[in-house]
Formats: sequence, C-alpha cells, structure tokens
Amino acid sequence: MHIEADPRDADERTELLRFVERFALVLAESGFPRMPARVFAYVLADDAERYTAAELAEGVGVSAAAISGAVRYLTRVGLLAKEREPGERSDVYRVFDEDVWGTIFRQRIPALEMYEKAAADGATILPRGSAGARRMRETEEFYRFLRVEQVKIMDRWVEHRRTLFDDEA
Repeated sequence: MHIEADPRDADERTELLRFVERFALVLAESGFPRMPARVFAYVLADDAERYTAAELAEGVGVSAAAISGAVRYLTRVGLLAKEREPGERSDVYRVFDEDVWGTIFRQRIPALEMYEKAAADGATILPRGSAGARRMRETEEFYRFLRVEQVKIMDRWVEHRRTLFDDEA
C-alpha cells in the first residue's frame, strides 16, 4: 500500500502506521534497534513487494538518513534483501515474501554452526577439566542441539505452513 493522494485511503494509512508503531515497539522491547524495527514492521505490513529507500522514508515518515542506517542493519542481519533492477540506479529492498519467517530462521542455521565450532575450539585449547573448558563444551553442545533441532523445526514449519496457506496462494 504505497502512499497515495486519495483521501479515502487516509484512514487505512493511519491504521497501518499505528500498527507499524505498535509492532515496532514489540520488536524494540525485545532488543531490536528502534528505526530498523519500524522499517521492518512497515515492510511486513504494507502491500508493496519492493521499496526504494525514498519510498521507505516516505512510508514510515522519516528521513532518508534514518532509512539508510535501518536498511543497512536489516540487510546485514538477513531480514531484508537488497536488489537492483537492471538499468536502474537505486537499490530496492524487499522482505522474503515466500515464507518470510522460514527464510529468516533458515538463514540463522549457519550462525549456529559457527558458534558451535568456535566453542569447540575453546573446549579443545582450554585446560582439560577446567571450568572454562567445561562451559565451552556445554556451549558447543548447546549450539549443536539448537542447530539440529532448528533444521527439524523448519521442516515441520514447511508442512504446517502448507496446511495453513496453500489455499491462499
């Protein structure tokens, strides 16, 4: 729902922006930076498939500078994709519209593996039997457990999502 001059849409836009602020507040209270939370909430709730930075700034009602930092953060953490159309000069940003959360959470699996390996290195180099080595070994196993279970959960999510949304496509 890009911004339009049609006054009939003013109430819908107001409701969209109220929701965006409420959802962004939930994200921010869980540790998300405030401006990226607002931009991400907007992209999730709005109907457009792709946005330029200028469209995001206009949609959220903030400066281009605020959007620049927000989209940099969101692309870095894998919540938005950055693309450029052939022949265009501006980047466009999009949410992973096909299975938003499945895509986001699957992207986290390599990070879990990286944490697991780093902890394993620590468990190997720290003195055997030391408290630090024990904690690193526990950390390694914790991340291994999360990684293995997350793959299983994401496979289950694919099936669950299919039962919920296949008729809406």
